[in-house]
Formats: sequence, C-alpha cells, structure tokens
Amino acid sequence: MSVFSCAAFDGHEQVVFGHDPETGLKAIVALHSTVLGPGVGGCRMWAYPDEAAAVTDVLRLARGMTYKNAMAGLDFGGAKAVILGDARRDKTPAMMRAFGRFVESLAGRYITAEDVGIGTDDMAHVRRETGHVLGLAETSGDPSPFTALGVFLGIRAALAHARGSDELTGVTVAVQGLGHVGADLARRLHEAGARLVVADIHRDATDRVAAATGARVVDPAVIHAEPVDVYAPCALGAVLNDRTIPEIKAGIVAGAANNQLAEPRHARMLADRGVLYAPDYVINAGGVINIAVEHGPAGYDVARATALVQGIGDTMSRIFAEAARTGRTTAEVADAMAEARIRAAAAKKKAADAA
Repeated sequence: MSVFSCAAFDGHEQVVFGHDPETGLKAIVALHSTVLGPGVGGCRMWAYPDEAAAVTDVLRLARGMTYKNAMAGLDFGGAKAVILGDARRDKTPAMMRAFGRFVESLAGRYITAEDVGIGTDDMAHVRRETGHVLGLAETSGDPSPFTALGVFLGIRAALAHARGSDELTGVTVAVQGLGHVGADLARRLHEAGARLVVADIHRDATDRVAAATGARVVDPAVIHAEPVDVYAPCALGAVLNDRTIPEIKAGIVAGAANNQLAEPRHARMLADRGVLYAPDYVINAGGVINIAVEHGPAGYDVARATALVQGIGDTMSRIFAEAARTGRTTAEVADAMAEARIRAAAAKKKAADAA
C-alpha cells in the first residue's frame, strides 16, 4: 500500500519500516511532527489483520501524539511505533532488543515508551540497545496510573460541566477495555463511589475488576449502548462511529483510548445528540506528562509529575466552556488550541533560522 495515499496520512515527516528476520520483528515508526521537539510516543504491539491496518493505526496515533504533546505544554513532537504481532504469544526479549536497535537507527528523532501490549520489562530490553526510551522501571516506571489519573480528573470535569457537580457517588460509568489504564481507572472510579459496567476481550481481566469493584460485566461489542451516565472507551480507537453513536445513551464520553473518533465529523455527530465528548488526546495525556518529567533536566520526581497531571481537569474545563460559548465541538476547540501552539513554535523557529 502507499503511505502517501493512505487516508490517515497528514503530512507526516517520516514513516520508517523495520524488520528483523531472526526475531520476527515487523515494526513501523511514524514521525508526524518534530516542530516542538523530538517525536515522543509509545510503542504498541497488536495483532493487526494486515499491514494496511497497522499503517493506518500508526499514522493516526502519531498525529494524535503531536496534538497531545502540544496540549500538554510539552516540548515534544508527535510520533508512534507499532509492532505487528500478538503480544501474549509472539513477543520475546530478543524482539524487543531488535526494536531498540531500530529506534537507535533514528538517531534521537523518535523517543519510545510503553503502550498497548508493551510494559516496563519490555522497555528494559529496548534500553539495552538505545538511550531513546522513557518509562523505565527504575525511573518513572509504568505511565498507566498517570494516564488513568488524568482520565479520572477529566471525567470529574465533564460531570461538573454537564451537571454542576463532579460528585461520582451514584454515577454509572461504562469502562471499555481493562488493560493497565482501564483497570486503574475502574479502581479510582469505584473508590470514588461510582457504579461500574465493564468489558474486555480477555475474561481474566474482567474477572479481576469485577471481583475488586463489583462491576457488572457485559460484551465488549455492546458496552457503548449501555444505559449509563459516562462511557469511557479505554481500548482501541474508532469506537465512535456511524454505527455506535446513535446507540450511545451516556451523556458523557470520556476515556483513555486514542483516536476514539472514527472520523473528525463524528465530534459534531456527538454534539448534535447532546453528548459531551472529552477529546481523547487531552484527557489521556497523563502518561506522557509523567515520562516528560523523567526526560527533564532535573530528573524524575513523582510529586511534580502528579501535580502536572492534575492540570488535565482544568484544561478539560476550559475546552468545555469554550465549546459551549462558541458552538464549536470540543474536538474543534482542542485542535485549535494545539495548532496555535505548534504554529507559534514553527514561526519562532523560522525566525531564529533566518537570523
């Protein structure tokens, strides 16, 4: 397939394919923008149905990281990596070291970290081959709890905007996807008094969360249509589409998944139905904020990371208020804010180059 003709291609600076026959590594790194700094984004391992699906995903994810890092106020550009394969079956330490060599070949333009199917143990293997890696166990560790914290705060901000109170007691939340982030979000919501409906493709994940929280377990294919107050997509993207949106009964959609909108127009479709949508790359930025602290000159400090993630709720509140004031969708407001920062940085860089 042609990368340039792919619908998800959005002026990406570089798309690189990596293959290691000995370990079976098949990986793609997409660098969307390095205007704000080196491209930073996690590495996802997933059993894609074909190469075209992997290319589409990595292009969409990399673009999302550009906007996420811009909105989080970080001096990072946007990039992402995907490894084609089943993380539970195919992943090996040797494969992760091969991926590390692939990252090293990009000479610092891309800095990797954990994502779906990849954990801190995997990053330790990657680190043996490259220094361009964040989220190490001995530094900032697993970023998932910080992602979950940001989503939790974003849900409270959405409730405050929609209902006038961020109280979670008695609120029913449907959490779709119970990986590291989804499970931790479910824990936080349960401890705050929310009632939970959960779904995951893995039975062991739903069993653990249901036992800990008393959640009701439903089929992942129908959880979006549950009669709940908040729908929190925390698995893969494109779950907000022509088929699912008419079936959504929740008044708020706020979750950790990347690229929840199948197409940009679906933000308007949600708004027209009276559903308050929390732009995913804003609400789920806690993880990258955490690893940004690790990357900073002062080194990692958990208190500083937590304080920065706390700002996600305030950012969401500003987006909701601006969308209500202007009649734009929340996605349009967030995009405009991110693009303004990127344009300003590009202009400053151009002026410096011309001096």
